[in-house]
Amino acid sequence: MEVILRTDVPKLGKAGDIVKVKDGYARNYLIPKGFAIPANQKNIKALEKERQLILAKAERERKKLLSLAEKLEGIELTIYRRKIEEDRIFGSVTAADIVSALKEKGIEIDKKFIELEEPIKKLGTYEIPIKFSSDKVVNIKLEVLEEK
Repeated sequence: MEVILRTDVPKLGKAGDIVKVKDGYARNYLIPKGFAIPANQKNIKALEKERQLILAKAERERKKLLSLAEKLEGIELTIYRRKIEEDRIFGSVTAADIVSALKEKGIEIDKKFIELEEPIKKLGTYEIPIKFSSDKVVNIKLEVLEEK
């Protein structure tokens, strides 16, 4: 099935692209979530008019993310956790914890941008990559300290 992407979809295409996907993926995920519309003659004609709007919206979104990336340059976060033994902590530090720590500093970010391979379970200093796009990755410094 061919669909027209309304937003950028990672590993699939950019907004305004016409891509061929499996029927179930389109019907069950892309179309209901509003990420795509079916690529029929009517929609393709409407796409020509809407393409400029989609591209302008995508460009605004990209500029917004780049300005957010500039704000994050050189940010250092400190998160306190209870220590159980040696340098292990009680619980873990996840992407949601990093998002809330950034929110305290006045930076709103979606946790989907934070590239944590696995939750942090030890005290120490970490470099956390925040991936805004395939070409823009910002590393922030995260320090996990013992709660007093």
